Amino acid sequence: MATRTGRGRRGTLIAALTAAALAAGALSTPVAAAAGPAAGAAAKADTDRGHGQGHGHGHEATQKALDAQVELGLPGVLFQAAGRHGVWNGSSGVADLETERPRLPQDRFRVGSITKTFVATVLLQLESERRIDLDDTVEKWLPGVVRGNGHDGRKITVRQLLNHTSGIFDYTSDTAFAEKMFGPGFQEHRYDTWTPEQLVDIATAHEPDFAPGTDWNYSNTNYVLAGMVIERVTGAEYAEEIERRILRPLRLRATTVPGTDPDVPRPHGRAYSTLGGDPEEKIHDTTELNPSIAGAAGEMISTTGDLNRFYRALVRGKLLPERQLKAMLTTVETGEEGMKHYGLGISPQTLSCDVTIWGHTGGIHGSSSAATVTRTGDHAAAFNVNGDWAGDGRAVLEAEFCGRS
Repeated sequence: MATRTGRGRRGTLIAALTAAALAAGALSTPVAAAAGPAAGAAAKADTDRGHGQGHGHGHEATQKALDAQVELGLPGVLFQAAGRHGVWNGSSGVADLETERPRLPQDRFRVGSITKTFVATVLLQLESERRIDLDDTVEKWLPGVVRGNGHDGRKITVRQLLNHTSGIFDYTSDTAFAEKMFGPGFQEHRYDTWTPEQLVDIATAHEPDFAPGTDWNYSNTNYVLAGMVIERVTGAEYAEEIERRILRPLRLRATTVPGTDPDVPRPHGRAYSTLGGDPEEKIHDTTELNPSIAGAAGEMISTTGDLNRFYRALVRGKLLPERQLKAMLTTVETGEEGMKHYGLGISPQTLSCDVTIWGHTGGIHGSSSAATVTRTGDHAAAFNVNGDWAGDGRAVLEAEFCGRS
């Protein structure tokens, strides 16, 4: 998930929603803090462990970049690269600040907005089956749902939901909602259940960011609505469609769509957040939460290995026909410095060595992730950090894809 309240204005939910998809492919947080004793000591011990297996080139630069994340003050980072030459697993720091156990390749974590690529894939599959046209209006499938304060579903298409050109206000930018769910109120409300309709109502209580199709703004409301569209078209929950169409065929056995279940399946580490505060004052364990706060915009749980398998299959055409894959990779300009273009639930980023990677980032309450892949699918990389107050994910990607530290 990510927040933004209008062009040039960032939302205030950095602590809960860092790794925002505003910088797809690049995990970046603006605040750094000193490592606590447990994190720092474990990071040093972890640096000397054997991390790799079977990949075709050395990963010294990548490991150095992983260690640097912990030096910035994060508890731990988990990483996997996959490609023609095999798999390499890397880590640094700890999965649990109390037990100091290391992060493990099979650890599961909340992936936040990486969920959006799965949702977009299902809608594109439905289009390939001629059950929906992406240029259908939202009103056709969700009559009367997007109305109020200038919002009008009759003027917004499903495609505009997927590429964030709808202009619909982002519900996570609502001040009262943010304070309750991402700030001081989180501890009291972490197990609250939110329906998609409630989240949309929060959004439409505000004016749109712009007229549909005239600008770009990242809005989690778009994908809450996309999930609702899937359910209207298929008659099944969007989670069931993801499981049937993607998770089972690709055997992504560690990936789940939890609904309202607050637990993360084992094995998993812990997730830590400052809830918008000073990490030197208080770091909160935010592992358990009701993921309906994110829904189709960011509720999924996965592993680095499953994410790499998904994105490699996607760009290789194993999930979508050529026409739909081309549509997914057709981008619009965002006007953002960190992420200049956005497709349908996926975004490209060109690194300093002229390698272009496609993927998404995701951040939710103490869990910040990125999943990326080259267009050919020959090289994929996914990683997660279990803290949300520091980090430099672009440095990790530069190290892995360009070999630069």
